[in-house]
Amino acid sequence: MSTDNKSSLGEGLSNVVKEAKRLKKVREKGYREKALKMYPWVCGRCGREFSGKNLRMLTVHHRDHNHDHNPPDGSNWELLCLYCHDNEHSRYIEEAEYGNPTGNESQDTGGTHQPFADLAEMLKKTQNGKN
Repeated sequence: MSTDNKSSLGEGLSNVVKEAKRLKKVREKGYREKALKMYPWVCGRCGREFSGKNLRMLTVHHRDHNHDHNPPDGSNWELLCLYCHDNEHSRYIEEAEYGNPTGNESQDTGGTHQPFADLAEMLKKTQNGKN
């Protein structure tokens, strides 16, 4: 293979990688903006709140680990801070590579923050106070 063919192959591969990265950013921007509008700016694992400058540290996690599965209702998304998101993916990779060390079925830990947990009770109190 000549040097010209090698350099054009390298350039072609470089262009493919650049285009893939560009498309990924476009795709991420769409679902990230939607998720930030839908959910409170709180990490679903540790409960840390985000706003302003540190909002960039809040990421969108795909529960099924498929970044192309982006239902409009956001049911496959969860907002996680960078640290919890990294931990979630590490656990997923570890389980895929080594299996579940406890031998138990994998359990979905889900988010721990439930912003509307007491909403019904609060509404009842408000309604009782106005009547």
